[in-house]
Amino acid sequence: MASFTKYTGPWNRQTVAHLFRRTTFGIPSNIQATFVNAGLDGTLDKLFESLPLPSPPIYNKYDADPNAPLGQTWVDKISSIGVDGQRNRSLTSWSLDQMLKKEINIREKLVVFWHNHFVVADVNDARLRYYYITLLRKSALGNFKQLTKDITIDCGMLNYLNGRENTNVAPNENFARELMELFTLGKGDIAGPGDYTTFTETDVKEMAKALTGWSDVRNEGIPQPLFRIGRHDTTTKTLSPRFGNQKITNGAENEYKQVVDIIFERTEVALFIARKLYTWFVNPKVTPEIETDIILPMSNLIRQSNYEIAPALKTLLSSEHFYDECVRGILIKNPIDNVIGVCNLLSVDLSTTNMAVREDQLAFIYGVTTTQQMGLFQAPSVAGWTPFYQLPTLDGLWLNSSTLPARKVFTDTMASNGFNQASFNNQRIKVNHINFLDSLSAPQDVDKVLDDTVNNLFCNPVAPNQRAVLRAVLLGTTTAANWTTMYNAYKADPTNDTKRQPLIARLTALLVYMMRMPEYHLS
Repeated sequence: MASFTKYTGPWNRQTVAHLFRRTTFGIPSNIQATFVNAGLDGTLDKLFESLPLPSPPIYNKYDADPNAPLGQTWVDKISSIGVDGQRNRSLTSWSLDQMLKKEINIREKLVVFWHNHFVVADVNDARLRYYYITLLRKSALGNFKQLTKDITIDCGMLNYLNGRENTNVAPNENFARELMELFTLGKGDIAGPGDYTTFTETDVKEMAKALTGWSDVRNEGIPQPLFRIGRHDTTTKTLSPRFGNQKITNGAENEYKQVVDIIFERTEVALFIARKLYTWFVNPKVTPEIETDIILPMSNLIRQSNYEIAPALKTLLSSEHFYDECVRGILIKNPIDNVIGVCNLLSVDLSTTNMAVREDQLAFIYGVTTTQQMGLFQAPSVAGWTPFYQLPTLDGLWLNSSTLPARKVFTDTMASNGFNQASFNNQRIKVNHINFLDSLSAPQDVDKVLDDTVNNLFCNPVAPNQRAVLRAVLLGTTTAANWTTMYNAYKADPTNDTKRQPLIARLTALLVYMMRMPEYHLS
């Protein structure tokens, strides 16, 4: 296994594709090619650039919200009966649109990472969802400790994990438990009754008391956390020996910060988040060797950086280990990677002039991700989506008797006739074969077309016998020389559909075949 030291091997189309595959939702072939000359450092600098926040979602077609007219945002408007369904539709469509921008940036991948880490689900008010996901976006490459403090009093989290019901009269332990078990420390081996090595039941009870008093206000348009001193437990809380029997004195509205600071004194926090980042970006299985050689030095970097995430994550993505052949293709694509990746890598066209049509198309794509069992804001539990944590199968759970046929229908249809609905205004959601072909390095050369398509869709080069089969599928009854002739004829008359169709037919056959292969599902 390669080490945590910096990668110094060749920097080429394969390594660029690997890095983008793990850190973005798909970068087209022609853009990938420009980063070969940028080198590893230049490419990572681009991936880690700070981006402005996107403009908030607006109503593109719904005109029955009494507080937010068509064409305006609803995120700062009071809710009313019957509008949250449309607001949530607007939000999920807008969220997928951020992933379809093909930005050379790691932020959107991290938004989904943090969404799976600090889960908020089963919250109907779309404003709570919007400000929660905006917090994750603002903090994606920031400070983990600060994000933990901010999420503790986020209105979405206060509603999801019962923080607003946590009072001095009736302490609710839900958030305090998950704060330690799922968000920061992890549960260690059971050392005794109510003792999980990293924390105890006493700590859950005492920290729950320290977190009392928070609620939220939504009737002013923008939801805001609200601290009510009369609902707060002002007694001194005494933690277990796991935290050195520390005492938490009454800090009123700032007491939650004491809780987080005490938790982050423990070295287990950096180890815990290092493992989570590693399994998301590199390899779902952490062996003892990886724990020693990768996780430990990564966690040390996190602590040395006072829980800034970017330095350690950037070091991981520039390490020898990350580019080792043993981790290329070791992940199974999650549904969002699968669906958005097809759209971004294969030049899928969505409406750019009719925003109502575009929202309908995005809502349809969102439905596809939920069918494949990974809809945003629909994690099945506070632990996140099961394939990210359930041993021993882990990401293998993405492929089952329900999702595998759904994936096949999706890729087959996208590569051929596409999806259409009445609201799409006759603009099908499908691969734009000609745009995809023109994005390749040498579209007139059948072998270069095959090489680039393999590099786009597969993690590793195919075996010689597989390549021969794929070449035969691409050519059909024609020849390599005739492919060049067909392409040149199209370029000489690019609007002539008769000249385009033979190329489209052959590319359709290739893409359908490749996306049915097991290799396609790997990342």
